[in-house]
Formats: sequence, structure tokens, C-alpha cells
Amino acid sequence: MSTLEPYANWLAEKYDNLPHGKYVTLFVRRQAESEVIFRTEGSGEDLSKELTFAGRANKEQLSRVVISKRKQTAVERRTGRELLREHGFLFFDGATRQGKEEDRCGLNRNKPCAICADCMIYGYAVGGGGAQKSRVMTDDAFSVLPANMITGKRTFNAPYDNGTMRDPVTGDASHSIQADPYVKPGAVFLDMETLKDVTPDELRYVLGNLLRTRRYGAISSRLGKMSNTLLGVVFSDCELFSNLELTQEVYDRLKAQAPDGDLSFPLDSEAVDAVAKAAIDSLWNEVVGRKHRLPDAEVTALVGEVGDVFADADKVKALLERLSGLYS
Repeated sequence: MSTLEPYANWLAEKYDNLPHGKYVTLFVRRQAESEVIFRTEGSGEDLSKELTFAGRANKEQLSRVVISKRKQTAVERRTGRELLREHGFLFFDGATRQGKEEDRCGLNRNKPCAICADCMIYGYAVGGGGAQKSRVMTDDAFSVLPANMITGKRTFNAPYDNGTMRDPVTGDASHSIQADPYVKPGAVFLDMETLKDVTPDELRYVLGNLLRTRRYGAISSRLGKMSNTLLGVVFSDCELFSNLELTQEVYDRLKAQAPDGDLSFPLDSEAVDAVAKAAIDSLWNEVVGRKHRLPDAEVTALVGEVGDVFADADKVKALLERLSGLYS
């Protein structure tokens, strides 16, 4: 029996464009495994940061690095689209399953097919046409530790073919040198992705995208390696607390456990996970609404089930076929 079967009442049976108040919140520890750059502007700009209170109880102000909403889901969405494209489940402009290649569903081309899993889960909009609101709701993710503890600055250059910074023909010095701030490997961010009115297969698809995505931020062909660890799953009839509240609660608890009251970098992942789960339990009591938390053993089982699906091409294709059937 699937891990999700006993929770059918918390999930949608089929796709419906009307809201039904069925929420699934995925709690995720995102951890940098290499140098990572998160910014909203172009090259040379500073990292995205926000000034916040350190904790819910600790009112010291500190600057935290931020992973903006779109920097998270946009990458995971493209991971899913690669899979849809590989198996032939990206369709054509005008909600048709046959058409010209230039009319195939594409991001930022004003040509969504409006019938693939990506369009119907992550949303789309057409100028002067239809739209589907995203059912994957996100928030900015904040670093647990302050920016000054988890960031550094690195100089990047672009040498010529001769391996130097001088043009081998003209002898002119290159101007392609810049210093970029970056997030250090080991930095921890806490995140919640909330799915609204999704079916079990839609949940598996989104979770698969999250677990399979490994690079985030700028210059992702050389930097940006991250790991995503699922810490918990909560079913509810309303949204829960915010990423910032969770991060601040975790900060307070980690600081209280520190031998001298001072946190150091890098944080121990297992300690963060244990404290994050306790923080969820604490914040849980402040949520007004019906809710059910998946036991840790079932969270592990769910991750294993999703891993088994995405490791088997036939199972992946069967999943995508079932998803496609929801929107036909």
C-alpha cells in the first residue's frame, strides 16, 4: 500500500479549478554543498539579504541571506519539464497534443500548452488569454545563521587561450575580472513548499522535482550545488506559519543548546533536523485549523517510494501518463 493511501481525504481525487482547501506542506532543509550565489541583480551585485530579528525570542537584529521564491521553484520546475520533454508530455500552444515544434509548450514564450503537468501544477499566464494560478506556493527561504558567518568573496576571471589575462595578439590586459560574494558550502536554509489541492500523483511529481534538483542560484554550471532533505509533511485545511517564523524558532533553540550560547559555522545537519522538527511541533500549536503531520517513518517511506518511481523509466512514464489524464 502506498504511504499516501491512508491520507486520501487530505488530497484531491482529481484536478478541479475551484479551491477546496486541501494543503500539503513540505518542510525542507536546503544545504549548500558548494559555493552558491543568490542575487536578484546581475553579475557583481551583492547577495540577496534581509534584516530580521535573530529569533522569535531573541530580538537581536541580524542580516540573513535569502533564497527568493522564484529562485527555488523555477529551477525545480525546469527539472520537471526536462522529464516531460524526455517522455513526450510537453504539448502544443492551443491545448493540442499535435502541432509544430516551434509551438511546443515553452517557458517565457507566451505559448503554454495549458494541458501538461507543468502548466497545471506550477501555473501559466497568456497575455490576453487564459491562466492557471500556481498550486505550488512558496516563500523566501532564510539562512539560519547570519550572513557574515556564511558568506565570503571570491575573485573570478576569464583568461585567454594562453592562460593569462593578456590578449595574446594585442597584449592588452583583460577587464574580465570581478569579485563576487558567495554563500559558503555548509550553509543551511529552511524552507516550506505548500501544495494546494493536489492529487497523490501531483504530490509525487512535485516532490520528485524537489529531490532531484541539485543546482540553484547564479553561475549554476560551475557553482550552486545544494542538497534538499525532506524533514516533514503536513496535511491541513489552511496555510501554516512562515519560513521566517520557522527559521527564527530554530535559531532560538540552537542558540539555547549551544555550550557557550554562541552558534558556530558550519551547523551540524542532524542537530538542525532534530531542532527543526521540534520547532514545527511548537509552531504547530499556533495554527488555527485542522492539520495532520506525517510520522517520520512515513516521511522516509514516501521519499523511498518517490525515489523508486523516478529510478524506473517505465514507472516515470506511467506517472506522467496518469498526470496527463487529469487535464484532458
